[in-house]
Amino acid sequence: MPAAGTSSEKLLTHHREKHFTSGEIVRDVIIGVSDGLTVPFALAAGLSGASAPSSLILTAGLAEVAAGAISMGLGGYLAAKSESDHYMREYTREQEEIVSVPETEEAEVRQILSEYGLQPHEYGPVVTALRKNPQAWLDFMMKFELGLEKPEANRALQSAMTIAASYIAGGLVPLLPYMSSPSPGRQCSCLSPSLSCRSSSLATSKAASPETARCQAPFRQL
Repeated sequence: MPAAGTSSEKLLTHHREKHFTSGEIVRDVIIGVSDGLTVPFALAAGLSGASAPSSLILTAGLAEVAAGAISMGLGGYLAAKSESDHYMREYTREQEEIVSVPETEEAEVRQILSEYGLQPHEYGPVVTALRKNPQAWLDFMMKFELGLEKPEANRALQSAMTIAASYIAGGLVPLLPYMSSPSPGRQCSCLSPSLSCRSSSLATSKAASPETARCQAPFRQL
């Protein structure tokens, strides 16, 4: 037996499994980025349709990104905190059941192991070993009976920060064009008329402001 144990330790030492175990972080990133891409985009598209200047669209978009990041981060924190509280409630309940009704819990262990194809003479020693180790028995029931994994201690804060940062990253994408482009030209200088000013004046609607109408007057004579 000692030789077999030493051999197993050597195998585990030299074998490094590369499994991806950060599924919860990926989920938080996807939630934050997807919301960050859609909400500011809808706001920018609506203001652009209303012919708002780029500065106004950018200011409103940045305000929405800040508010959305706070809201989404807070939602992620509360969700992770609720998950942790639920785990602790079930942990306490299962701990009490192991003490108060051990025979029932033992029958549940036998049922769980039998679902994996083990025969009574195979899982009997496992049940006996679990009964001798209450903590291992409790962990076994939490994982295999209830399907609950113990949350990390800082899971709530990590989820809040990840979702908020992802929301900001996604929300800035629809606003990038408004950061680099100047405000739409709605004024023209009558002191230095140019082709661009003329084109902008001719493209305006008939219901133009008095200032724009005065600016357009010299070009209407051409």
